[in-house]
Amino acid sequence: MSEQGVPDFQTVKWSFSSLKDYVNCPKQYHHIKVLRDFTKKITTHLLYGSKVHKAIENYSHGSAELPKNYARFKPAVDSVLEIPGERFIEHKMAITNAYVPCDFYDPKYWVRGIADLLIVDDDTAYVVDYKTGSNQYADVKQLKLMALMTFKFFPEVEEVRGGLLFVMHNSFVNETYTRDKEKEYWGSFSADLQRLANSFKTDSWPANPTSLCRWCPVSTCEFYGERE
Repeated sequence: MSEQGVPDFQTVKWSFSSLKDYVNCPKQYHHIKVLRDFTKKITTHLLYGSKVHKAIENYSHGSAELPKNYARFKPAVDSVLEIPGERFIEHKMAITNAYVPCDFYDPKYWVRGIADLLIVDDDTAYVVDYKTGSNQYADVKQLKLMALMTFKFFPEVEEVRGGLLFVMHNSFVNETYTRDKEKEYWGSFSADLQRLANSFKTDSWPANPTSLCRWCPVSTCEFYGERE
């Protein structure tokens, strides 16, 4: 426990993507997120994903049609935009380590995230995240975190129906979350968060060599270049 009586895993700021980066390789996380002596590479895939997300965002707002090269995504995107309810696009949410909603940029935030599409209809909410990659290894924990934050920001919501929309494959991976299981859902993140907190406490950031090393910018790592 920390000096303030808060569990260690609730003392480190995080997001779904930053925690995933840590799990993938603590050493890379340390250099990019903590020391900031290296910058994450912007791959062609990441750049393409950003462009698609922006195009869908503009289309969802009604400010622009989908560009011709993304027109094939229109049926899939329209299918979720047709869900009834109050619509929130690129909706920013953050909460403190006391599980209280706060501003996305509040210095006291503990965890935060952005929902590509959030629709609230009475006691039911729908959270959709657009994906441009493969649907082979869908990671639904991102949906779980968005559902947990939705429960905090919208106390009337009792059920969150989440989905990963893989626009390249016209594939939809869905999950359903209920308010009565919030504690269980938070618990699914605690082990990785505790590891992250321990790394900060002990200043231990071991490398985790995988096939992802080929895109790693940390040239001082002993495994740099080995997976090229």
